[in-house]
Amino acid sequence: MLRVAIAISAAGGAFWASRDADGAYRGVTVDLAHALAADLGVEAQIIAYPNSNEITEDAARGAWDVTFIPMDDARAQKLDFGPVYNASESTWLVRPGLSLKTQADVDAPGVRPIAVANTTTGRAAAAFLQRAQVQGYATMPEIMEALRSGAGDAFAMSRDGLERLSRELPGSYVLPGRFFEAKTAAATPRGQTALLEAVTAFLRRAARDGRLRAILDANDMREAEIPAELLAGHAGA
Repeated sequence: MLRVAIAISAAGGAFWASRDADGAYRGVTVDLAHALAADLGVEAQIIAYPNSNEITEDAARGAWDVTFIPMDDARAQKLDFGPVYNASESTWLVRPGLSLKTQADVDAPGVRPIAVANTTTGRAAAAFLQRAQVQGYATMPEIMEALRSGAGDAFAMSRDGLERLSRELPGSYVLPGRFFEAKTAAATPRGQTALLEAVTAFLRRAARDGRLRAILDANDMREAEIPAELLAGHAGA
């Protein structure tokens, strides 16, 4: 059994997954989980979390074996990372009724930026902002309610996810430009060298044989580019 940690949200994209009314999990990370398990000759057990921070914190408790998650230096203290399989712009979803035009407009007096707490994008947003302070929320439903109620003005996340969320919040819009490039990669708890090598080899094969492209396309990510480093792979991988 291969226990794969995922995070649930309507945002979709390279990291977030969803759960259907019938209880089935859907998304890029779910498809990667099942493809990896099949390569290893085992069953995949999906373990769902509300955000990436809880996945990270559960690593030391041995609650899961593999995940696919945005990477940063803080997270690398608790996880070992394999290859990046997606890089995307991080920007802002602006709530209805507010007029912001640029990245700099978010960093202005009176603007209330928000993010998922203790995440790669949240930390990057805090580093970008000089005058405004990011308010963290634990779950995506809390984030969306903050935007609807006006408790938050601009939500930081990857552009692909924000485009989907914007459709659920009429009148909201995604800012052009970026404040950060989020890189989503395979990861294991620290010290799982053999497993990380197996996951790394799987992702390189999946990139070269078209499976990764097919998974991205099937999850509405046809414009996402596969990193050249992953496509190149290594001899013997």
